[in-house]
Amino acid sequence: MPLVNIDIIEGVFSAEQKQIMIKKVTDTMVSIEGENLRGVTWVKINEVKQGDWGIGGQTLTANDVKAMAQG
Repeated sequence: MPLVNIDIIEGVFSAEQKQIMIKKVTDTMVSIEGENLRGVTWVKINEVKQGDWGIGGQTLTANDVKAMAQG
């Protein structure tokens, strides 16, 4: 049974967006592994506190990620 972990910064995604992530990642895994494994395909979302995540030596906040998404 597959387990997919998704790490995100806390406060970036809404509950609805996280539900969509879980559904779409599950659907993707099922497209690879077969429909019979849908019931045992786990997707886990881990939220990391703002400032506890960094890229290139710089910490990121939810606002930083939202600004990146805006372009």
